[in-house]
Amino acid sequence: MTTSRSTRNTAPEKAAPAAAGLELPAAALTRLADAAERLVEGLAHLAPAPAPAIDWNGAVAFRWRRRNGQGQLLPVTHRHRIDLADLQGVDTQKKLVDQNTRQFVQGAPANNVLLTGARGTGKSSLVKAVLNKYAPKKLRLIEVDKQDLLDLPEIVDAISARPERFILYCDDLSFEADEPGYKALKTVLDGSISAASENVLVYATSNRRHLMPEYMNENLEYRHVGEEIHPGETSEEKISLSERFGLWVSFWPFTQDEYLAIVDHWLAHFGVTDIGSPQVREAALQWALGRSSRSGRIAWHFARDWAGRQQLGRQQKRPRG
Repeated sequence: MTTSRSTRNTAPEKAAPAAAGLELPAAALTRLADAAERLVEGLAHLAPAPAPAIDWNGAVAFRWRRRNGQGQLLPVTHRHRIDLADLQGVDTQKKLVDQNTRQFVQGAPANNVLLTGARGTGKSSLVKAVLNKYAPKKLRLIEVDKQDLLDLPEIVDAISARPERFILYCDDLSFEADEPGYKALKTVLDGSISAASENVLVYATSNRRHLMPEYMNENLEYRHVGEEIHPGETSEEKISLSERFGLWVSFWPFTQDEYLAIVDHWLAHFGVTDIGSPQVREAALQWALGRSSRSGRIAWHFARDWAGRQQLGRQQKRPRG
């Protein structure tokens, strides 16, 4: 018996076109280009705008602010216009800071300044007063907040070539041991491999002389070497920052007579006529007693309140036409 075998013929498949020969339609290319253009435009909106040019003659005080990851100097349009003559009871402190600032403005060697002591005694006001006095001689002030102290090298680089003289002002400064701004300030004051800019000084105010908290257990680190007492490493580290300020200016609480003299000064400033009367004296002392402080700030607050009451009383007594 003969068996016939059937064979199946399979047609060869068509070869796929090579990948290199693929071409996108023109419409798809256009859509892809449009999408890429929209992406670039969106990213451009996210990028920070360039900082505006600084008009150094348009203002004498500036604030350093960081926005969208970019730092810039913003002019202070309404600065505190206090004069040195308005600061009462701090004649020694005024003389020290005024002399140092005069040296700096005139191009002579001068020191960084640390103003410390009791609250409300005129530390910040003294810095503002010397700025107002020497602004016509191209003194400028840049206020830097504690959280922005890491930007100090950037600020110094931006102003080092300017002809003006700059005070970098840090108000109410204090640190905890692990804060990064602490080391940044040390470096700017004295400690960087680069020399300090000769047209920049740092003026700082603080209620703490060494700018950092001091704890009882740090006394246990002190060592006796013969007749001498040597501080421990923790205390040495804290002192190392304040020692970088060449001029220390200390402020103390005012006596009652000094407080009342400041009250009289500000009452005269506001045009009050019954200065020194028993009524004013008693009211001023009661005001200080209620705030547990006899400071220049408390005297200023009392004078504003008293003058405002007097003015309002006179207005109410006027006959209405």
